[in-house]
Amino acid sequence: MGELISFAITILLIVSMWKVFVKAGHPGWASIIPIYNIIIVLRIAQRQWWWILLMLIPLVNFVIVIIVMIDIAKAFGQSTLFGVGLFFLGFIFFPILAFGDAQYVGKRIEAA
Repeated sequence: MGELISFAITILLIVSMWKVFVKAGHPGWASIIPIYNIIIVLRIAQRQWWWILLMLIPLVNFVIVIIVMIDIAKAFGQSTLFGVGLFFLGFIFFPILAFGDAQYVGKRIEAA
């Protein structure tokens, strides 16, 4: 039973990330490609690609990911508290972002 719930949450998160990517003007399929999806998340958050390197540093990565989640929330016109929710309860807040009426208001950063 636990595996089924885990599988359902995983599918929900994949679909939610796909929809968030599309809302931000990026291809949805990019959400399922490892590493590349992080680059796109950083673009949505309006951060540079080299922040991936900061995510490799233990303990620093928690701070960096919280900052990125807050930036994603702000890029969709949401609050800082919503960004914290994206970090701690992503399985709840990403579907809200994906299927709610939030629109991407950030600048579109193209590949450099």
